[in-house]
Amino acid sequence: MTHERCEAHGNGKARRRKWGAFAIIVTVSHLLGAVSSLEALMTSRTSAGAIAWIVSLNTMPLVAVPTYWIFGRNKFEGYITSRRDEDLRLSETLEEELEALRTGHAASIPDESYLAGIEDLARLPLLEGNDLMLLVDGEQTYRSLLEGIDAAEEYLLVQFYIVRDDDIGTAFQQRLIAKAQEGVDVYFLYDEIGSYALPSDYLHALREGGVKVQRFPSTRGPGKRFQLNFRNHRKVMVADGERAWVGGFNLGDEYWQGHEELGPWRDTHLKVTGPAALALQLVFLEDWLWASDDILELAWEPATTERQAPVMILPSGPADRFETASLMVQQVIHAAKERIWISSPYFVPDDGVQTMLKLAALNGIDVRILIPERQDNLLPRYATYAFLGPMLDAGVKIYRYRDGFLHGKAFVIDDVGAAVGTVNLDNRSFRLNFEVTALVMEPDFAREVAAMFEEDFSHSTRIEPEEIAERPLWHRIAARGAYLFAPVL
Repeated sequence: MTHERCEAHGNGKARRRKWGAFAIIVTVSHLLGAVSSLEALMTSRTSAGAIAWIVSLNTMPLVAVPTYWIFGRNKFEGYITSRRDEDLRLSETLEEELEALRTGHAASIPDESYLAGIEDLARLPLLEGNDLMLLVDGEQTYRSLLEGIDAAEEYLLVQFYIVRDDDIGTAFQQRLIAKAQEGVDVYFLYDEIGSYALPSDYLHALREGGVKVQRFPSTRGPGKRFQLNFRNHRKVMVADGERAWVGGFNLGDEYWQGHEELGPWRDTHLKVTGPAALALQLVFLEDWLWASDDILELAWEPATTERQAPVMILPSGPADRFETASLMVQQVIHAAKERIWISSPYFVPDDGVQTMLKLAALNGIDVRILIPERQDNLLPRYATYAFLGPMLDAGVKIYRYRDGFLHGKAFVIDDVGAAVGTVNLDNRSFRLNFEVTALVMEPDFAREVAAMFEEDFSHSTRIEPEEIAERPLWHRIAARGAYLFAPVL
């Protein structure tokens, strides 16, 4: 056999081996796609999501299979909450404390329809006897948080989604170290994905200063390595079990000083003093257990206050039996008799919330949604416009906040209650993030939050139906295309 024939024969064998390997890869990917599509069929929380995953997993498995195992899963496995009867370790350890929270300080309101089903979702009651301080924007919020750190005597529980190594982050770092060196027990919890850019030196300094530091991991243990799409989006601080803070602020300069491109940062936080602080403490304790496998020994005697505001703390997340955040929003919309005003920086709600908003507006309820004019994420910005036309046609009023970036998550319902928390009106908050909401059923607080909304509306532009209809074709296509990604936004 000539040299040329030997070379050609060798090249032919190499090509056959390559094609054989490629055929094996394709076959295996289709098998994995078929298996994954069965899981998508059984576990997807929406039929549209199940159909989308099944089609993609079986038609383009090489791309869809790894994407599904990173972004497609809706259930966070392994997370334990002490609010569930079957979660024995925490519930047995805190048996007396949980019983006191559930029954000892429960409040009632004249019209129970507003909270129908929500207490069952929270597994915690409406707790009376709380004092409240609504914190609007960075200066008020950070001043209150830093004062709370300075006033702590026994312990501090600090949890944020985003922590940056900048002026604000450094200020908190130094205050926490100072308290730890005074003998106060300081526990610091951050989300590993939200704070991915946080340098190890920042954390090392905290640990060296006596602060107990843990990251909230999306993955932990065998079988959990693909839980990469989940986040702990909660922002909570608790001092001595008496005072607690919750809301939209993270530890970063932009939350106080504004963003270079987006402008001033418009956000909302809430300080709670009283029994509801213990409910937020319980939420932190559950997260700390997941991160560290330790149950903290904390105080559980509720603080007493002159004000008697009833507050319910509603944690929600992908470990819940039900879609807690979405059901909570749907219930308050359903219960509204005169108005429901909602602010959210990301507005891509699921079909259930969209339907409830339209139905409320058609029934004559004053339904207003406040969103930012300038967005920090293009996908939700375009996706929002995919469904605004029918919402506006139904009578829902949509306002775009002009004076910077609106990041506050709040709502007011009639003249009876209002809420501040971390939940956005999108699929990520409803199904993929750990979130928390403080629901306050007090007319005085409802009026205070309503006044905050009125001020925001005065800096906003109402979207008219004609504006949606006149959008250019490219914008409508981009909106519908972005909306396809709503399940993973």
